[in-house]
Amino acid sequence: MDRRPLYVRESKAAKLMDMNLMQFRNLVEAGALPSPVIFHGLPRWRVDDLAKIVSGTLMDQDFET
Repeated sequence: MDRRPLYVRESKAAKLMDMNLMQFRNLVEAGALPSPVIFHGLPRWRVDDLAKIVSGTLMDQDFET
């Protein structure tokens, strides 16, 4: 069974992307990384989306609003 979380908070998302928090925030604000989804009232990032960005299967035009 896969024990990887489905959603992570901002600090964990930045760590998964090997960035400091400010770098991560700047890329989210620039639209280079996806914005969070609201999960039970909390902003969270989908781990699968972050993994797809790293692998190149999710491009920024796929999540721009």
